[in-house]
Amino acid sequence: MTDPRRHDGTTATAGAADVLMLAFGAEPYLHEAVAAVLASEGVDVRLTLVDNGCTTDAVATLPPDPRVRLVVPGSNLGFTGGMNAAAAGTSGRPLVLVNSDAVVAPDAVATLVAALADDPRLGVAGGLVRLASDPDRVNSTGNPLHVLGLCWAGGLDEPVAAHATGREVASASGALVAVDRALWDELGGFPEEYFAYLEDLELSWRAWQHGRTVRYVPAASAVHHFEFGRSPLKMYLLERNRLLFVLTTYEARTLALLAVPLLAFDVAMLAVATAQGWGRQKLRGWGWVLRHPGVVARRRRTVQRSRTVPDRDLAHLMTDTFDSAQFPLPAAAAPLQGVLRLWWRLVRRVL
Repeated sequence: MTDPRRHDGTTATAGAADVLMLAFGAEPYLHEAVAAVLASEGVDVRLTLVDNGCTTDAVATLPPDPRVRLVVPGSNLGFTGGMNAAAAGTSGRPLVLVNSDAVVAPDAVATLVAALADDPRLGVAGGLVRLASDPDRVNSTGNPLHVLGLCWAGGLDEPVAAHATGREVASASGALVAVDRALWDELGGFPEEYFAYLEDLELSWRAWQHGRTVRYVPAASAVHHFEFGRSPLKMYLLERNRLLFVLTTYEARTLALLAVPLLAFDVAMLAVATAQGWGRQKLRGWGWVLRHPGVVARRRRTVQRSRTVPDRDLAHLMTDTFDSAQFPLPAAAAPLQGVLRLWWRLVRRVL
């Protein structure tokens, strides 16, 4: 390692990691995911598994291993609360989050931990997440952030060979990601208000706001049994958390400059959501925000008071173009995208 010093001046243990994993529902791939983590090479791993409501015997039938610590909260804490509970029982080591339906390569955990140790500014390192249904194609190589708060799986279904070079990204995918322990503590972990979805975006973006970097590390890979699924709860949480993210992480000036396109987009997307059958979930997301102004205000104060990097210095990490494959918009919306891009160019000049 070229320099094992962390951002806070202490020494990182490059050969050790605390891996966090959460079990919920049927968990058909849990045994495979756990076994892959425990078979990691070049790193001393401890695995904390949170049983957030496994509905089968997948957790109970895991082979005993002294490196595995089981946490049973007794209720569903969501992904955010579950990961926070898992991290609370660890200390010192870098944290590596692995989805319970993701199978890491033998060197994946060691590679991510080494990336953190090699670069004191690096706060979040995300791996190459490949589709289990076709491992030569991408699930995520880091997730873009649209100026209107949308985030999607970067590079989805593209050839893995086209993403062989590491780079800085707006957000790392939570399916396989390492976080510097000092940064995790500094940020307070995941915001539990999110419950699930977009928490990896929030953590990554706040890392940027605290002067750290987020990087895609292609040498660390996992195959992921990815399935998007448009369940009512998922669409509600995605919409609610997008609003929560924008309202709490954007500076007041940024919000003011983007107010018109943000409102126009939400009205337009309500029509699309209604046509696709999830309009009620989108309205429910708006309703949550309107009913919880105190929660939003408190979270905003926490985020804005602790940040050290202004939005103008992070604007280059955002995109003003929708991924047409993942966010198919009506043909009539094409001219509006051109207007939005022009608006964003003007906004960047005055941020």
